[in-house]
Amino acid sequence: MKKIDDLKVKIFADGADRAGMLEMYAKPYIKGFTTNPTLMRKAGVTDYRAFAKDILQTIPDRPISFEVLSDEFAEMERQAMEIAGWGDWVYVKIPITNTRRKPSYDLIKRLSHAGVKLNVTALLDLIQVRNVAECLVGGTPCFVSVFAGRLADTGRDPVPLMSEAVKLLQNTPTAELIWASPRELLNIFQADAIGCHIITVTNDILKKLSLLGKNLGDYSLETVRMFYNDAQQAGYTI
Repeated sequence: MKKIDDLKVKIFADGADRAGMLEMYAKPYIKGFTTNPTLMRKAGVTDYRAFAKDILQTIPDRPISFEVLSDEFAEMERQAMEIAGWGDWVYVKIPITNTRRKPSYDLIKRLSHAGVKLNVTALLDLIQVRNVAECLVGGTPCFVSVFAGRLADTGRDPVPLMSEAVKLLQNTPTAELIWASPRELLNIFQADAIGCHIITVTNDILKKLSLLGKNLGDYSLETVRMFYNDAQQAGYTI
C-alpha cells in the first residue's frame, strides 16, 4: 500500500469550518481547498463574502474554490468576475447546469477565455465531461469536478467512469479532473490509481489516514474490545 507522500493525486480539503480548514492547512499533503454553499450553511456561515475574504487572508497560497450563488447565467457571470477578483488562488465554482437543467457551457467557455479560473462542479456523466472539455480548450486553468461519491450512491461503480473522464481531459492540458464527494478513504487510492489529478476529501475522512497500513489483527481485536466495552458500559444483560 502506498504512503500518503507517495500519491500522485493531489488531496484538497473539502469543508467550510474555519477551524477545520486551518487544521488541514497545517498539513503539507493538503494542496488546496473546496467549499460550497451547503457546507457553509452547515458550518454556520452567515456572511458569504466576509467568510471567503477571511479564509483567503489566512490561507493565501493554495487553490480555494468558491461557488456562484445565482440561478441566472448573467448574474452568475457577474458574481464569477467578482469572486475571481478576491485572490490569485481563487477558483470560481460554476454548476454544470442551473436549477432548470439549462447547461452552463456558454458561460463556462466565456469565463474560461476571459481568464477566470473555474471549478466546473456537479458533473455526473461523461457527456458533461466531454462538453466541458471542449469549452475549456485554449482557456485558463480549470478544475472539472465529477461527483464520484454521488455516482456510487446510486449503486454504480465510479472507477470506470472516472477512468474515462481522465482520458477525455487528456487533450485539455489546462483542465484537472477532481474526484469529488468521496465516501471512504479507499477512494483516494482509487483516484490515484487511475491518474485522477485531484480528490476533495472532508476532514472526517482525512482523520482516517492514521489507519493506513494498520495491522488487521490489531484492528480486529480493537473492534472486539469496542463491542465488549460498550456492552459493559450500557449494562446489558441476557
